[in-house]
Amino acid sequence: MPRFRPKGLLAKSASEDLFRHTLSRLPTQYAKLAYLASLRDGNTGVYRHHGLSTSFGREEAATALRESHEAIFGEWLNLDFRERYDDLLKYFAGLESPRTEATRLWLRSKNYLSCIPASATRAERELFVLDLEALLGALSYEAVDARRDPASWPPE
Repeated sequence: MPRFRPKGLLAKSASEDLFRHTLSRLPTQYAKLAYLASLRDGNTGVYRHHGLSTSFGREEAATALRESHEAIFGEWLNLDFRERYDDLLKYFAGLESPRTEATRLWLRSKNYLSCIPASATRAERELFVLDLEALLGALSYEAVDARRDPASWPPE
């Protein structure tokens, strides 16, 4: 199987390579979570990454991606609520869409559900969804509130 990087530049494992060359460069925990979730095939649940597969083989690459997804998901859940809020705020700051539009779309589409790894327990799934929806609501409300003219508040 051809390798894109000279052997000396390869990490010792697919997990190490994934962290060193990709995950460590993403600015937020949620960005890492969303990135890893995007590499999972929605029809099969199999994780795919061409570069990792080429360098380490399909099975090792898929395992590294799955395990990293599970680990980052666990790390996200272990953040306290304020840390999750700040992380998500920073994530939204990096998007091209205005935060109010993005939060509204997220709440309507529920695309964030794809960030939950297949191995997550029911309690983990519920915690993730409830907290994320509360965070999105707060971010959405805060963005709308910031646009109001302070002189016109409160309404008469």
